[in-house]
Amino acid sequence: MAQITGRNTGPEVRVRKVLHRLGYRFRLHRSDLPGCPDIVLPKHHTVVFVHGCFWHRHAGCKLAYLPKSRTEFWNKKFEANIHRDQNAVETLVHLGWRVLVLWECQTKDDTVVETAIHEFLNGHAR
Repeated sequence: MAQITGRNTGPEVRVRKVLHRLGYRFRLHRSDLPGCPDIVLPKHHTVVFVHGCFWHRHAGCKLAYLPKSRTEFWNKKFEANIHRDQNAVETLVHLGWRVLVLWECQTKDDTVVETAIHEFLNGHAR
């Protein structure tokens, strides 16, 4: 558990590389915003969360498995994570920010990330 980091994870770095390659400029981990978003695009008034499928419970994803031991502990932990994520997104939207959530499994393919970013920033997604 000590080796699990919350910042500069592999999926997050991959998303940042795609954003940079596409010409977007961003800030990292703005602690003054709710949920401390992984990536903030101030010019577009957009925040990007890069969620790990396991920790943030990506529905239907094989990476979001439930550990076999201490299931009660894990269920409480996962519920708290989901609740915290929802509160952060709702607060950011209320403050006028656009919120994009990218999942760890989506970041394995740069084309998927590029498409999601283009669609979101060009208004084709919520």
